Amino acid sequence: MQVRDRERLDGGRERLTVVPENVDDLWHLQYVLEPGDRVAGDTTRRIQRNDDKMRDTGGEREPMWVALAVEDIEFHRFANRLRVGGEIVACSREDQLGFQHTLNVEERDELSIEKYWKPDQERRLEEAEEATENPDVAIATVEEGRAHVHSVAQYGTEERATITGSTGKNEDAQDRTALFSELTDVLRRLDVDAIILAGPGFTKQDAYKYVEDEAPDVAELITMVDTASVGDRGVHEVLKRGAVADVQQETRIETEAEAIDELTRRIAEGAKAAYGPDEVEKAAEFGAVERLLILDDRLRKERGPDGEWAVDIDGLVRTAEQKGGEVTVFSSEFPPGQQLSNLGGIAALLRYRIE
Repeated sequence: MQVRDRERLDGGRERLTVVPENVDDLWHLQYVLEPGDRVAGDTTRRIQRNDDKMRDTGGEREPMWVALAVEDIEFHRFANRLRVGGEIVACSREDQLGFQHTLNVEERDELSIEKYWKPDQERRLEEAEEATENPDVAIATVEEGRAHVHSVAQYGTEERATITGSTGKNEDAQDRTALFSELTDVLRRLDVDAIILAGPGFTKQDAYKYVEDEAPDVAELITMVDTASVGDRGVHEVLKRGAVADVQQETRIETEAEAIDELTRRIAEGAKAAYGPDEVEKAAEFGAVERLLILDDRLRKERGPDGEWAVDIDGLVRTAEQKGGEVTVFSSEFPPGQQLSNLGGIAALLRYRIE
């Protein structure tokens, strides 16, 4: 994410001009934006008259600049697009004021955002800025008979390929080689800076030797890691062990994986942990929160008119921070976030137990 300009406005609002550089940045913006913000950018629009009839332009859209009072935000990962809808409050054609419009924000589109920035939103934007320099990483997990390839993104991991082949039990070298060959072809097509090759036993070493012989340029990107599983479970092991951090500093999903593992361990032991909005609010008021864990989807919902909790979510976050607690906002796209969702969407690692 590029932040090109910052301007403080009257009343405590601040206007930032940003340029999302990849789909991760669009995902971040989904949780930065909220109803009531003002967002502006270039767009195209079929010109609409006050009588609600379309001007006859042959269906063509005209370029224009618009500013919207934000009403809804939707992230479309597979279309690489963020849709921001709302009422036009300023534009390059005054006759379009007051109409509804949707900005389709894509990579490299410049966007102006005017809002009251909350601390967690500022941190998210800073993370997106810092992540610009992070290398792209893929995780390939392999065992006898199958292989999986996942890409690593800030919003989680995504399976790119599943490959099946011989189990190796009958020493069918031809079938085994076919599995390695298909895996090598998939890895060749990836546009990444590093590849982690993981799995149980010696199969990954054999796969690496095949890649080294057939695609030495790909082999140069590979780091090998031992895991007990492949697929999603193998990827979780890789993240938990910090293997991605060796090539990508510390990603948010590794942080989440470590935190949720610690939380579930403490809950199982009846140790220093709280979950659910009421318990966490009580812990925050006592100053017991060492680390607040909250799901991005839930945080966004509770800030809007459809919130379900009796607690003031912004007040809870502010109290936790003021009393020395850290805040980690979890991605709903990654398994640790799904685990946190099952616990109510909010939890805390505590300094001490509260009764």
